[in-house]
Amino acid sequence: MTQIPPQFWSGPAVAAALAECDLPTILEEVRQAHGWTQAQLAEAVGYSQSWVSKVLRGRQPLTVDQVREISIRIGVPLHLLRFGARGDDDPTKRRDFGKAVALTALAGVALPKRLDVDETTAATLTSITGAQRRLEAITPARELARPAVAQVDLANRVLGRASRSPSADEVRAGLSEAAGFAAWVHADMQDTGSARFYYRRAIDSARQADNALLAAYMIGSLAAFEIDADDPLTGLNLLARARREIGERPPATARAWLLSIEALGHATVRDEAAALEALRMAESAVRAGERAAAPPWPWVFPFDHAKLAGYRALVTVRLKRPGEAVAAFNESLSSAQLGAKQRGVLMTEVAAAEAMSGHYDEALYLASNALTVGTTYGSERVLHRVKTFRRAYAGPSSNALRSFDERLHATLL
Repeated sequence: MTQIPPQFWSGPAVAAALAECDLPTILEEVRQAHGWTQAQLAEAVGYSQSWVSKVLRGRQPLTVDQVREISIRIGVPLHLLRFGARGDDDPTKRRDFGKAVALTALAGVALPKRLDVDETTAATLTSITGAQRRLEAITPARELARPAVAQVDLANRVLGRASRSPSADEVRAGLSEAAGFAAWVHADMQDTGSARFYYRRAIDSARQADNALLAAYMIGSLAAFEIDADDPLTGLNLLARARREIGERPPATARAWLLSIEALGHATVRDEAAALEALRMAESAVRAGERAAAPPWPWVFPFDHAKLAGYRALVTVRLKRPGEAVAAFNESLSSAQLGAKQRGVLMTEVAAAEAMSGHYDEALYLASNALTVGTTYGSERVLHRVKTFRRAYAGPSSNALRSFDERLHATLL
């Protein structure tokens, strides 16, 4: 079977279908992408042509097990459907409002004039943004920028119609999440001005929705962005605001995540004691979070030990403890939820750690892999980290270094 390119899953029709768990549309899009007949599609999914024809026409109901089975056979990434491989499902429910709005948000077209705003509207907006967030791990940021901005615009216009309805605060929360995602996409593109604009909008909308947890999430996201942009003092001040926003008894996931970002901020200003203490408290929060059934919204994935290990790798590189950084990086690889772009960022950091230890060939190998990630997924953030690694590299000249430089220069040109 020909491999479908990652960007296929971020196309407007496919992304909308993923947001709704609309398998008939997904099947038809996959069929067209491969150039298959219905008979060939039926062979691929292991059912008869007549049965597949009924599915495509919406006349054949499907069980959860059938959706999972068919998705696996044709290569649909299950996490984009919120499906687990072993039955731990959280499928997105269909809603009458959903498909029209999903296509509107992802394609950036006009809002339907007769769109009714009801109790399902906010949930559908959140579902669309959630689908975009799951797609981000496998999709170049530039391909997501337009639909992400369109989703913010859609949510804002929907809010205009819902401003006096009982669901207005929920729509404001949906607008906040959409703006936060738009900020993240622009940050990955190294468009810092747009990223800050959308983060501020996300924070304002969360506060207007009177949702302290969401506001803390957005403030923490802005803090992480500022630390990443080499302004750790601003980041640490923002984290203090996030803690005040979230209150004295936050969910364990929120506490672990904020503490991990705080550890990175302290490490960036070389406050080793504060950084290690924040990591210790984050570890405790992760253990407490293991008892929770699922992370609280707006977190999409659990903040587990492997994710914490990724932060520990970043922290220990900045503290110039390369051995610990490499060990933490290896532990982070066990996370099934670690996206390729984040892995690319980690590889550049651990490449720096290997260079500190005098393991120059290994450092260049990791940096080269990060360069591949940056080019494959169009991540300016990863490419910026690769260039930062190269500027700081003080190892000997070698064939490996010359080969790396040639690749880097070709990428930039």
